Order: sequence, then C-alpha cells, then structure tokens
Amino acid sequence: MAELENQAVELRIDRSGDGAAPTVALSGELDSSNVPQLQTAVAAILAEHPQRVVFDLSGLRFMDSAGISVLVKLAGEIETVQIRDPSPIVRRVIEITGLTDILQVGP
Repeated sequence: MAELENQAVELRIDRSGDGAAPTVALSGELDSSNVPQLQTAVAAILAEHPQRVVFDLSGLRFMDSAGISVLVKLAGEIETVQIRDPSPIVRRVIEITGLTDILQVGP
C-alpha cells in the first residue's frame, strides 16, 4: 500500500492561445501528486497578466481538492477563470464545492 502513496498519476497540460486569454487543456487525472505541474503552468500564465484563462477539462477524468485549490487561487488573481467541457464527475466536484459562482462553467 505504501508504494501507491507516492506515485504521481498521469496529467497532461496543453496550452494554446495568446497571453490575453490562454486556454489550458488538462487530461488524465489531477490530484495532489501532480498538482505542482499545474501550479508551474499557472505561474507562467500569470506572468503574462491575462484577463481570462480558459480551462478545457474535457479530457480530465478526476480532480481532487488540490486541483480545485489551484483554480480558486487563480480566480482570486485574474478577472475570469472559465471552465469548458468538464466531465460529469469533475462538473459535480465543482458544483458540490459551490464554486460555480467563482468559476464560469460552460458546455
């Protein structure tokens, strides 16, 4: 069991778009084992001072509180964080945590 605790799950981060409104596509699973990858990507985006960031979550199968934390922190630093095409389970996590007022969730 202990050997499973330190294994990072697969997360792919693909960025597109310009500095004013970049899109970040996440696929795989996002949890505390790999959230530093997303934090690094978000820090690079913040350095460009965007007004809006779009996250395409259509390929994301799972997200825990560590991933939610990154999105909420980002929403506190820029004007708009938009979530596009979350899987049903990821959409449910966002809804249950009451973050639909902070994160713009769309189809």
